Amino acid sequence: MKVHDYPLSSLGPLFAGRLLTEASETAPFLTDWRGRWCGRAMAVAQPDTAKDVAAIVRWCHEHKVPLVPQGGNTGLSGGSVPDDSGRALLLSLTRLNRVRAIDPFNLTLTAEAGCTLQQVQQAAAEAGYLFPLSLAAEGSCSIGGNLATNAGGVQVLRYGNARELCLGLEVVTPEGELWNGLRGLRKDNTGYDLRDLYIGSEGTLGVITAAVLKLYPVPAAQLVGFVAVPSPEAALRLLTWVRRRLGAGLTAFELLTETCLGLVLRHIPGTRRPLNGFSPWYVLLEISDTEDEHHARQVMESLLETALENELVSDAVLSTSLAQAESLWAIRENISESQAAEGKNIKHDISLPISSIPRFIAETDAAIARQFPGVRMVVFGHLGDGNLHYNVSPAEERCGPEHAADFVALEAALNRLVHDAVASHAGSISAEHGLGVLRRDESARYKTALEQKLMRTLKNAFDPHGLMNPGKLIC
Repeated sequence: MKVHDYPLSSLGPLFAGRLLTEASETAPFLTDWRGRWCGRAMAVAQPDTAKDVAAIVRWCHEHKVPLVPQGGNTGLSGGSVPDDSGRALLLSLTRLNRVRAIDPFNLTLTAEAGCTLQQVQQAAAEAGYLFPLSLAAEGSCSIGGNLATNAGGVQVLRYGNARELCLGLEVVTPEGELWNGLRGLRKDNTGYDLRDLYIGSEGTLGVITAAVLKLYPVPAAQLVGFVAVPSPEAALRLLTWVRRRLGAGLTAFELLTETCLGLVLRHIPGTRRPLNGFSPWYVLLEISDTEDEHHARQVMESLLETALENELVSDAVLSTSLAQAESLWAIRENISESQAAEGKNIKHDISLPISSIPRFIAETDAAIARQFPGVRMVVFGHLGDGNLHYNVSPAEERCGPEHAADFVALEAALNRLVHDAVASHAGSISAEHGLGVLRRDESARYKTALEQKLMRTLKNAFDPHGLMNPGKLIC
């Protein structure tokens, strides 16, 4: 069926919202955030309510039109843009942006899928509570997209990823039925957990339209420390030592290299080196305290002093103000932007058993140096939960556009080397970004035949016509 044969005129009257058909209107929705994937769509539908979403999905089911759900379009794996056939309808959920309810006694907030993460955070804060999911793109990413990809972020160590922060969902099925699973229950042992099937499914099983999210008390104080360590092994020893002393009070433990810090210093104006000397590795750690800032400062100062005395760290600085804490976090949050400023790069969002990370880095760095001499490793991530962003850039003298094609040509072989190493350590090739299109085919190499069979069985049971976000997640 050709694109112009679809009866779009019969879709418009079925829902309240906007139906965009002009190329100038649809273009912003058809290219991913990184500019790596660009597709086409017959139209972009922006419904106003969950019932409107259901009407659109029913129409797609009736006419066998592929449907691509999209939240804030900030994903890094190409999961929210259509292919280039032009057959799909893109479903933008940005107008479903209401916070429906806050229950301070149940510590829950019910938000529609198009709410930005920052909007949810602010609504929680205005009610005197904390919604702890935190990402660099929180001003534009949507809570529906966060759940569809099971987003992680910097506080997974303390609060868990998106899955752990969600108690209930409202979902439109591929047939256009609206399932209300918005139950704010922490215990519900009555059968298959449908919520968990939809979370992380990247829009391939249904469309998330709302969610019940967990809230937490706001910490009385949060402090940030930035410390120098000689190696990933030393960082791991420090993590173990700090965890024993702080328990749940440790909310973030981020690892980065001197290379990462150097990139940020070079490309982000106003950035200052936190410590006087140089170190091959650094750790940014954040603690939360339930008493007050004075107590938090005593705890952190004692922690860092003891760590220095025991030679767990070689140097350390403690934030003395909110502005200084934000400047320390800005170093970590601006690594990706700084790496992108130097041209093409090859990214790996991997997860490993925390105990395996030092050996993985040593072995894989060495293997890359042998097979791809001259490239730069840009390694950072959430050491506390085992998630590394194990990235590669060209050598500084080969960062120019004239060398870009040669570097990009390394990607397939470099990915194979890194992901085979991840598999040898019982890790995952996608920790928090999802498979989308980027890692879909590679994932099949590392999943067993039985795992793939079970996933296809679920997909076929939920979406027998294969209309929901086709070509994503599953080969």
